Amino acid sequence: MLTSTTRLARRLLAVGAALTLTVGLAGAAPAVAADRDDGSQPLPGYTISNPPLAPLVVGGAATTVRQGVHEHAGFIIETPARWNGDLVMWAHGYRGQGTVLSPEPPAFGLRQRMLEQGYAWAASSYDRNGYDIRSGVLGTRALADFFARTVHKPKRVLIAGVSMGGHIIGRSLEQYPAYYDGALPMCGVLGDHDLFDFFLDYNLVAQAIAGVRAYPTPEDYLTNAVPRIQVALGLAGLTPGGPDTTNDLGKQLRAITVNRSGGERPGAEAAFAVWKDFLFSIATVDGGDSPAQRPGQLATNLLTRYSPNSPVDVNATVQRVAPENLWQRLSPTLTEVPRISGRPTVPVLSLHDLGDLFVPFSMEQAYARDAAWHGRSGLVVQRAIRAAQHCEFSPAEAGAAWDDLVSWVRTGQRPAGDAVTDPKAVADPSFGCRFSDPAAWAAGSGTRRLYAPC
Repeated sequence: MLTSTTRLARRLLAVGAALTLTVGLAGAAPAVAADRDDGSQPLPGYTISNPPLAPLVVGGAATTVRQGVHEHAGFIIETPARWNGDLVMWAHGYRGQGTVLSPEPPAFGLRQRMLEQGYAWAASSYDRNGYDIRSGVLGTRALADFFARTVHKPKRVLIAGVSMGGHIIGRSLEQYPAYYDGALPMCGVLGDHDLFDFFLDYNLVAQAIAGVRAYPTPEDYLTNAVPRIQVALGLAGLTPGGPDTTNDLGKQLRAITVNRSGGERPGAEAAFAVWKDFLFSIATVDGGDSPAQRPGQLATNLLTRYSPNSPVDVNATVQRVAPENLWQRLSPTLTEVPRISGRPTVPVLSLHDLGDLFVPFSMEQAYARDAAWHGRSGLVVQRAIRAAQHCEFSPAEAGAAWDDLVSWVRTGQRPAGDAVTDPKAVADPSFGCRFSDPAAWAAGSGTRRLYAPC
């Protein structure tokens, strides 16, 4: 399982002296020069795509949709005719390195559900793409303040979102501890830098086991080194739900990957087959300098111990890598990829797919451990969903989580969750059944049939 960011930070500080530091409306709105920067245009190099969003009819009345540009970001605001006075901020996930900024409505049927319950919602595109949590934290808060000035000051402000949006949520709760009243991060990067460590681990361990050293990854990594690694480990013919083609070396990589992504749990081996190729591709670089383009600037395995450690003695042979930018890794400030300390002050209810290896289940475990370290476990409820893709939730799963969160915020009654840091509970064949949608399995949706029926 991934090590807590807090504990890793303390240990890295101890060896830090030995490291070398490198210390909108419809259509697309183009970036244009302006006499003054009033935030009404996108930043240079970006355009905003924010086509009109049709209002919904709720309770016999149409909602009010507002769209535009604020603080260089596109936004959407939607308010029901019978507004309950509460606002939900939606934080979208990673959009790649493209130059088009687009806000989005809440997913998984939550837009309709929120509006029917009387909630207004608002979503920012953020003022830039890439893996930039600072932009998301500031842009989401700026839009919430804009709502308060131009629509009405809300009684409560909640925040929900997915993937990278979960990192934005986790940091937002700590950046503005008295501002938000509740949070619903789904498939979220709640373990902050541990995610980049996981990507590094997979590639360095695979290289060590196969005897193919290729880090930093060369330009022909995917066409030369990776095929040789896959052949050496028996991964080339491995498919989800198909026969196990791995040899002893491939089984070792799979076991280490399972342990680093959350430990033994239902569907873990099948999920490895889903993600094995993608985890190689994410290690490549394209010449850019953002964390997503060059994750090695934050990632490290200096202090990581891998298990199982046979048939190859990985702990003795794996290449050890220090973070290129130790300052950003350890800084408590709001950086491009900031730390989440695990100190929420309001209810947090999260959802995570057991087999997700893009943002692995261990993100939840890291957040749970950090929250426990700070005495905040009572404010965190986490739920496992039996699926293997990233953010693979049914409307029923997301809707139930939302309903339980708002009930918790309103009544103070903490809802049920899963014991994500209990290895015995996580390894139980029925783990994840409690909050997974049986209708999704019955329908054969997505990757649900990689898991046994509950």
